[in-house]
Amino acid sequence: MFGIGMPEMILILAVALIVIGPKKLPDLAKSLGRAFGEFKKATSDLKDSLDVDTGFSEVTKTFDDATEDIKSTVDESTYETETAQTDATPAADEKTDELKTEPEPQNSQAEEKADDIEESKKDERG
Repeated sequence: MFGIGMPEMILILAVALIVIGPKKLPDLAKSLGRAFGEFKKATSDLKDSLDVDTGFSEVTKTFDDATEDIKSTVDESTYETETAQTDATPAADEKTDELKTEPEPQNSQAEEKADDIEESKKDERG
């Protein structure tokens, strides 16, 4: 890893034994072990939080895709509605013109009878 082999490790341990002493060396090793353990735990927590952030990124991407799909559907519906309205307007105008130019309907039978009754009353009076 750092280019430290077995002979170098033995040399470092021998120097540490001489400098620190045999009574404090086990306490130092215990402290170093705890420090490495805490470092490893912190690294693991950081890695987990990055994984969670990646998960949020995936959820955000999914929502963005859904938003784009909805927008495209609304745009297509709006276009189709406008096209249908544009296509229907000339046909509606033609029908309106036809209704305006059609003659008034004939008098109904009831109106004819009423006219006949009025004529007969006029004949009786006059």
